[in-house]
Amino acid sequence: MENQSAKDFWENRYADSDRVWSGQVNATVSALVGELTPGRALDLGCGEGSDVLWLAKNGWEALGVDISATAVERAKTHAVQGGPVTDNAKFLVAKLPEQLPEGPFDLVSASFLQSPVALDRLAILRAAAEQVAVGGHLLVVSHAAAPPWAQHDHGPSEMPTVEGDLEALRPPGAWNIKVGETRQRPAVGPQGQAATLEDAVIFAQKLHHSS
Repeated sequence: MENQSAKDFWENRYADSDRVWSGQVNATVSALVGELTPGRALDLGCGEGSDVLWLAKNGWEALGVDISATAVERAKTHAVQGGPVTDNAKFLVAKLPEQLPEGPFDLVSASFLQSPVALDRLAILRAAAEQVAVGGHLLVVSHAAAPPWAQHDHGPSEMPTVEGDLEALRPPGAWNIKVGETRQRPAVGPQGQAATLEDAVIFAQKLHHSS
């Protein structure tokens, strides 16, 4: 794994399974974004597309990007299966941050944008924050600690922190931090084991451009 790129790791991860994730929207995304007026949204590391499909069903023009071609093709299939209600869901294979789609976006979200192999999360989040429209929002949800049943699947030994991810918001005065905290939530592992997981959550509104 040490010599493997993030792209190869995640492509293999998706190719080795018919479905990697639950297919349900991230609960933090639905809770926080549900109160916003729909507009143009970008989801980073969209995986199989559940968050993007939820956004589209709720009136957003939603674009999901991922480095895995298999994940993106699977997400496109799910969008077709969703019928007309998911017509506003689009997906793209992209290397981040170099191929980040151009904004402005009313919402940029990143749910568990983490990898056990090299991935410059802060550079990606900084580039994404630049693409948020004035008045728009950035939502970042991260594993603050690895689940006990998946110690090697969610990120490096140094997990993301709220303080660390806030470094992506420059200058700080350009943002209204609506949520910046570590939250706990109950979860059930693949073998039915119960646990309490910790998520680092940032939900911020851009007040003005950085320049």
